[in-house]
Amino acid sequence: MTVAHTIEEAETLNATLASLSLAERLSFVAGLGGRVVFTTSLGIEDQVITAEIGNHRLPIDVVTLQTGRLFAETLNLIDETEKQYDIHISRYEPEQADIDAYAAQYGLNGFYESVEARHACCGVRKLKPLARALNGATIWITGLRRGQSANRSETPFAEYDADRHLLKVNPLADWDIDVIKAYVADNSVPINPLHARGYPSIGCEPCTRAIKPGEPERAGRWWWEQDQTRECGLHVAEEASAVTIAQ
Repeated sequence: MTVAHTIEEAETLNATLASLSLAERLSFVAGLGGRVVFTTSLGIEDQVITAEIGNHRLPIDVVTLQTGRLFAETLNLIDETEKQYDIHISRYEPEQADIDAYAAQYGLNGFYESVEARHACCGVRKLKPLARALNGATIWITGLRRGQSANRSETPFAEYDADRHLLKVNPLADWDIDVIKAYVADNSVPINPLHARGYPSIGCEPCTRAIKPGEPERAGRWWWEQDQTRECGLHVAEEASAVTIAQ
C-alpha cells in the first residue's frame, strides 16, 4: 500500500466520520479491522471516549502512558475507570535506563532549564512508551479537540500519521468543552478531581499548573516556556520533537 493511497483513505474516513455521532464514529473505526488503540491521558475528553468504548464493549485497546511523574489523582482515576467500565487500561512506562541517561545528561528535573531538555524528557517518558503502545496498530485514536488550543484548531477527524505509518482518528475533534462537560454530567463519567481545581489539561505533575481566568485550556502545560504552540511531541511531526540523549 502506498503512502498516497493511505492518505486518500484518511481523507475518505475524515469525510465519513464528520456526519456520525461519537458512538458511531468509534464503532465504525473499530470495525475497520486491524489493531485499534486509544491512548488516554485520563483527561475529561479522554474519559468520554473511554466511557463509549466501555459501554459499547468496542474492540479497542485502551492504553495510557504512565510516565512516572503523574499526579496521584490521575493514577487513582485509572483504577476507578477500569472498575466502572469493566475494562483493562494497559500501562506503558519509560525504561529505567532511559531515565538514568536523561538524568545524567540534564538532571532529573532539567526540563525546566531548556526547551531541548524538556523535549528530551517527553521523549523518554512519553514518545518511546507511545511507540511501544502503538506497535502493530493500524489505527490510533486520540482525544484531540479543536478547542484545546490554537495549535489544534484545524484538527481533522482522521489523518495519516506519516511518522508512525497509521491512521490517526480524533473522534472528538468538533466537540467543545461545554458539550464534553454535559456528557460527563449526564452519564456519570468519573473525571480527575483536578479539573475542578483549575486544571483543564493535566499532564505530569512537575509540568502542569492550574490556569488563570481567561487563559486557554492548555496554558498550564509547560507554563515556563514562551512558545504558545508548545506540545510534548505526541501530536507533532517526529522531526520537530525528537531529541537525542547522549549515551
